[in-house]
Amino acid sequence: MTQEPIRFAAVGDCFITRRLPENDVRAAELRSLLREADVRFANLETTVHQKEGTPSAFSGGTWAMADPGVLTDLKYYGFNLFNAATNHSLDYLYDGLEATERYLKQEEMTYAGIGPTLADAAAPAYVETTKGRAALIAATSTFHPSWAAGYASRTMKGRPGVNPLHLDTLHHIEPEEAGVLQTILSRTDINADHHLAVKEGFETADAEDSLTFGPLRFRVGGRGTVRSVREADRLRMKEQIKAARGSSDVVLVSIHSHEMDGEDKAAPADFHQEAAREWIDAGADAVIGHGPHILRGIEVYQGKPIFYSLGNFIFQNETVSDLPYDFFAKYGMSDSASPAEAFDTRSHGGKGLAFHPGVWESVVPFWEMQHGKLTRLELHPIDLGGGQPRSQRGWPGRTRRTRPVETMQELSRPFGTVIDIQEDGTGIVRLS
Repeated sequence: MTQEPIRFAAVGDCFITRRLPENDVRAAELRSLLREADVRFANLETTVHQKEGTPSAFSGGTWAMADPGVLTDLKYYGFNLFNAATNHSLDYLYDGLEATERYLKQEEMTYAGIGPTLADAAAPAYVETTKGRAALIAATSTFHPSWAAGYASRTMKGRPGVNPLHLDTLHHIEPEEAGVLQTILSRTDINADHHLAVKEGFETADAEDSLTFGPLRFRVGGRGTVRSVREADRLRMKEQIKAARGSSDVVLVSIHSHEMDGEDKAAPADFHQEAAREWIDAGADAVIGHGPHILRGIEVYQGKPIFYSLGNFIFQNETVSDLPYDFFAKYGMSDSASPAEAFDTRSHGGKGLAFHPGVWESVVPFWEMQHGKLTRLELHPIDLGGGQPRSQRGWPGRTRRTRPVETMQELSRPFGTVIDIQEDGTGIVRLS
């Protein structure tokens, strides 16, 4: 770390599908704020191409695609580090991923988390600042299994995709509950494929205290669900952090995660908390989370910040220009309908993210670090225009409303983080 403090700013999801309005005062004000930081991070929550990709049979919810021109608008805000590993990265399969990377490189944008092989997707990206060199390692825990990047071997090329955090999930149950499951298994063929796979050597038999039930895994003893990052992914992340630590002054880790604690979308999952602390123990200076499109709390761990989710910065998921046939078919519609009609059908009765107030407000954290420790952390509230027509909402602007910071106060309290609110609505995290 350099002798002078290095300054950071970060935002959450940029699900951008429209071009920035000319002379937008809100954007100019946010640009001025962000430009005060040396390292400026954003999460790219869309693929970027001109229909060069092939629609996947499985999407992250909405097939996310934007014209490459939106990258110019993200650069206008001043961001110089991007996460590209999300649950939308392969909405348009390998050719969509390749096109996205091509346009990012044409715009000379520094990004991490995706690549033509796992070695590329897992590798740190670096940005040079006058205060020091910053590294970014990015990964996602929310992805279709086929989207995970793969290593090249001596004789085979690697697989394009995201830097994955695979999760091993165990549901803990009491012996009598296991007995009920065993009875169901004895009367059905739920485990027929599993039993055959064990006989043929493709899977291993269950341990004495474990039970396979279709795709689910149970362990007898206790209650609750426990998730953990698969060991190979844990080791890879730690190795990359160590490598980045040796080649940079600060190391950021980005994680895209929709997984939650139970049914509480605002609470990070167990593995997310465990992994974030492990990454800081391994040498990371901050962990930046995003994914659920709403805020989650902040933890200051070992003098370093963990942002469990920064919510949205730009959210325009209902103004994508085109949708594949599959989206219309899912809702029983003809593909002669417009995307707007399809989104109206999806949100019929007030369902969906568009009707969640937390989707339309967030915070932009601005922090300083010196000698490896957090010395200042501010939270600047923003509003994305919830309640406006879909053609207008989704652009961020600074606000004096205190509700976004009040939300962060409440969500951060379980982590022992205290946030004071200033007269202008800004939050200041108390540092011991």
